[in-house]
Amino acid sequence: MAPPIMLLLLLASFLIPTQTQFQVEAKDQAFTSIVISQKGLDFLKELLVTEAVSSIIPLQVPQIKKSMRVPFLGSVYMVVSNITIYGIDVGSSYIKLGDDGIAIIASETTCNLSMNWYYSYSTWVAPVEVSDEGSASVKVEGVEVGLTLGLGIQEGTLKLSLKDCGCHVKEISIKLDGGASWFYQGMINAFEEQIGSAVENSITKKLKDGIVKLDSVLQALPKEIPLDDDTYLNATFVNDPVLSNSSIGFEINGLFTARRKPSVFEYHNKDSKALVACSDPSKMLGIALDEAVFNSVAATYFDAEFMQWTVDKIPDQSFLNTAGWRFIIPQLYKKYPNHDMNLNISLSSPPVIKISEHNIGAIIYADLIIDVLDENSVIPVACISLVIRASSSVKLSGNNLAGSMKVDDFSMSLKWSNIGNLRMYLIQPVVWTVIQTVFVPYVNSHLGKGIPLPIVHGFTIQNGELLCSGSKIMVCSDVTYEPSDSHNLNAFLQSLSKYTHAT
Repeated sequence: MAPPIMLLLLLASFLIPTQTQFQVEAKDQAFTSIVISQKGLDFLKELLVTEAVSSIIPLQVPQIKKSMRVPFLGSVYMVVSNITIYGIDVGSSYIKLGDDGIAIIASETTCNLSMNWYYSYSTWVAPVEVSDEGSASVKVEGVEVGLTLGLGIQEGTLKLSLKDCGCHVKEISIKLDGGASWFYQGMINAFEEQIGSAVENSITKKLKDGIVKLDSVLQALPKEIPLDDDTYLNATFVNDPVLSNSSIGFEINGLFTARRKPSVFEYHNKDSKALVACSDPSKMLGIALDEAVFNSVAATYFDAEFMQWTVDKIPDQSFLNTAGWRFIIPQLYKKYPNHDMNLNISLSSPPVIKISEHNIGAIIYADLIIDVLDENSVIPVACISLVIRASSSVKLSGNNLAGSMKVDDFSMSLKWSNIGNLRMYLIQPVVWTVIQTVFVPYVNSHLGKGIPLPIVHGFTIQNGELLCSGSKIMVCSDVTYEPSDSHNLNAFLQSLSKYTHAT
């Protein structure tokens, strides 16, 4: 039973609000709120039932022995063995949330069994033992299976506990084959109660064993989800799950950080009591990311020194020679006539991203260094500080949140110069061209790849919509599920097992 429940809990662990309103009260640092709605749970329940059936069958039931004394016959010994549940048909099922936990109920279920039977008796009339054997098919109807799971947080991971588990059989019919089965049918029917009890006990034990294994797997899941070789998502759970009658809520840290080098990103723990809502409550799930998540990505890449590059090609290549600057910076051309140039752009601090209801803005602080190429040496001659104000748009690209940026305006000032004072108003059009033709396309090429949303393998966002609310970006969506060899749970867990929590 563990694999299908894992699908439910893992998805719940990485998906968020879909209901009209959900209020999160953070007691710790949490920047991703998590809720999965009743509709999403119903979708997962269907997957759960299918996976549960495939994980339970075939299920062996212990053999049953019975002895009795029959008037005029004597001692009778009967055994049914090799009892195997080979088919389960679930009539109806539902999942219910409440203060006690997550209840999963399957009713009107039919189980098909096969078994072998053996019968012997001896009589006082003659010291002769009579025996026979054969096979039988058993149909168990009206089976009800239910379990209630408790969820908590233990050292940053989900803690699963089994609060209640049971199985009840209403009706059994046995059909014998082989031997003089017609003669023994009535006596074999005496096993109905014991077979029903054995089926109940076997299914219950299977469920309990599965929950214990599942809890061990949950405890072993990594608290770091890699974005690339150097960056990972902090998937540590904080605060206890919140269960209502129509949703289940979680919180995770959700920030990105460097694996090898601590980030210098600073944030303020904001008031997380603001309501988070999808405009369409019929969506299965939503994913809400605080602006701190995006700022953590920016800070991490800044610390890794990824946000710097050398410009040696621009649309007007003449501006990469001092001759192209002879009227803009005459002293540059005079000191280095007809020398090739590079423009070295690097961010001086991490970009600052602000998310409001109608806009996603960014302030980018950068230094543009003018380099002159003199034979085999690179000579920095001046540095211009830039403050770029940009606005961004986001879109869904598969299971990634991608985006693009446009520059609204920028300001510039001379930081230092080895060639005297510069007339900034003359340089500004050239810098604007560099920003628009080099800087923006470069940034958008990376934003277009996006960051992966925390979706379990095999699930795909469908009919998603994006909303900005307060300081958050929300993805509200339905999901589809397409199992394959690369998307099964074992493959997913194996792919995660190589990443361990930093200690």
